[in-house]
Amino acid sequence: MHQKIAGSLTGRITKWLVLVAVVALTGLMATFSAKLVDVQNNEASSWLPGSAESTKVLDELSQTVDPNDIPTLVVYHRDGGLTDDDLATMEEDGAEIAELDGVTDQGVLTPAAAQAAAAQGAPVPTLVSADGQVAYLYFVLNFGADGWNAIPEAADEIRDLATLDGGEVHLAGYGGQAADSAEAFEGIDTNLIFATLGVVIVILLFTYRSPVLWLLPILCAVSANFIATGLVYLLAKYADLTVNGQSQAILSILVIGAGTDYALLLVARYREELRRHEDRHEAMAFALHRAAPAIFASAATVAVGMLCLSFAELNSTAGLGPVAAIGVTVTVLVMTTLLPALLVICGRWVFWPKRPTYRSAEPTSTGLWARVGRAISHRPRRVWVVTTGLLLLACLGLFRLDTSGLSTEETYTQEFDSIKGQKLLTDHDLSDNSNTIQVTTATDRAGDVQSALSGIDGLGAPGEVQELSDGRSWFEATIDADVSSSTASDIVEAARDAAHDVDGADALVGGGSAFYLDTKIASDRDSRVIMPLVLGVVLLILIGLLRALLAPLILIATVVLSFGAALGISALLFEYVFGFAGSDPGFPLFAFVFLVALGIDYNIFLMTRVREETATYGTRKGSLIALASTGGVITSAGVVLAATFLVLGSLPLVFLAELGVAVALGVMLDTMIVRSVLVTALNLDLGGKIWWPSTLDSADEPLTEAEAQRPLETVH
Repeated sequence: MHQKIAGSLTGRITKWLVLVAVVALTGLMATFSAKLVDVQNNEASSWLPGSAESTKVLDELSQTVDPNDIPTLVVYHRDGGLTDDDLATMEEDGAEIAELDGVTDQGVLTPAAAQAAAAQGAPVPTLVSADGQVAYLYFVLNFGADGWNAIPEAADEIRDLATLDGGEVHLAGYGGQAADSAEAFEGIDTNLIFATLGVVIVILLFTYRSPVLWLLPILCAVSANFIATGLVYLLAKYADLTVNGQSQAILSILVIGAGTDYALLLVARYREELRRHEDRHEAMAFALHRAAPAIFASAATVAVGMLCLSFAELNSTAGLGPVAAIGVTVTVLVMTTLLPALLVICGRWVFWPKRPTYRSAEPTSTGLWARVGRAISHRPRRVWVVTTGLLLLACLGLFRLDTSGLSTEETYTQEFDSIKGQKLLTDHDLSDNSNTIQVTTATDRAGDVQSALSGIDGLGAPGEVQELSDGRSWFEATIDADVSSSTASDIVEAARDAAHDVDGADALVGGGSAFYLDTKIASDRDSRVIMPLVLGVVLLILIGLLRALLAPLILIATVVLSFGAALGISALLFEYVFGFAGSDPGFPLFAFVFLVALGIDYNIFLMTRVREETATYGTRKGSLIALASTGGVITSAGVVLAATFLVLGSLPLVFLAELGVAVALGVMLDTMIVRSVLVTALNLDLGGKIWWPSTLDSADEPLTEAEAQRPLETVH
């Protein structure tokens, strides 16, 4: 039945119908794909759940404080001190900036205006440092709910206006950070994809050693990326799917990496079948029939694992779930329709110069992985015990993993303009008055709440109380720390403890730093909930695929061990090689989901082949045949996926750089150590017991010396 369906997709006529249909769909979706950047939402506040305290504050202030207000600073600096002419220039710049589109009606607060207001007793911030070397302008940008994409253009205008001969000027505050974030993701829809494709092409050329064959998987990966990103755009625009620069970057990497993996597996099986069948259409029908279960199980594992992210409290994490699942689903459909059609249309010549001719010898039976399998077969128990011990040792690096969060400066791998401005403010003891806590409270207890917050170290004096409605009021206080730093989080926690202790006030503390703190709280909760959920879902898929219980449990355990080792080694690399200050709170969860979902792929590829061969040869010899047959293609697939995730490091964001390194390292551990050595050694040691409670290999015959030594027969 399945073979008949597989053959119908690549028949002499249907192959052309498939080609036309997929190409037409690709062309249609490509028009939407290019617009995906336009519907990104990179605003931090949109990532939080409604239950977060900072979100509740935002809701209370929605009628008074516009959530789209973006406090922005222009920081001026001159070694030796700013001159009177410099201060005059700042006043002129302030007047011009006030006229720009997007600057709110409150205008620009300049040093002269702040000094005049202070002389009249108004509570205004100090805009000039005590040493006179640094000063700044303060204003608010607002482009509406859909106007965040206008920030980079506004930033360029401001930078053109604000200059200082012989000095330096930087755009800081939330506006500067938003502009720098846009710059960090600039070209994500083109540069990242081209870099990824370039890496994959090099690897495919080395793997296939054919000047033509590499082109077919690449064309299919590009088609899948256009269709997936186009579909995600439509869902983001019309179904409120949350998409940000981070999820778009991961989507493209996942589509190209996973797509190439599926292509490698299918092409390898097709090449095997071409040696057994004279007609290439028949060979593809058999190849699809035998490879499809592993490919679809792999894709289902990744897709369902990604969908588990939908249960996250963080909207950004929850949004990545369906985005990644859509990418994987589209990719597997393209790779099992368009790629087979192209391979059959092209014929055997596409493998030139090493064409797989009918009845030619299968080279994998005497290859590297056949020799590895024979070496393991002599002492499988010793091999898996030693391998497990080494992986457990690598897990000790987890004690060096710091997921308390990163400051704005530590978030990027390069020093952006807003970071330079923030450092100047910090070094010259100027508070960034764009970073505040916003406190809502019962009006009759507002004074008590202000008093409770007055003694908190690092928190400025509470500002004027303003009434809201229904007996509620609010006020602000400046945090003397970087908005996303652990210091700011500590100040927010102290403020919340003090405010919550005021009886009858029902006080809530929000603001920029509170958003980051709530993000960490939500990330910790998501890790506790989603990690076990992913393991449970993957285990059920493996049980259904392998029709056994013990083998899936063993595979899950090996993947978790691989994850721990990869994260442990990564933590040491982050600290001692790359010099990163720490990790984002959401990093462990993202790394876990990708490593478990992707890492189990290679075990699926191996174990489905083991099960197939067990019916004829028994578990132990079937394991050696499976390793010899799949070793080369799985290793190539692992290298491709690792290399594509490493491309994330080309974006100047520590989170993505760390994620790329951890996933790449984990994938290589899975392909080179866990799948080839650990799992194979366990199979050889346990034999037919791995299929418990199934009786697939009830005879459970041990390997003879001759079977372990002679070349493995993989053509039957």
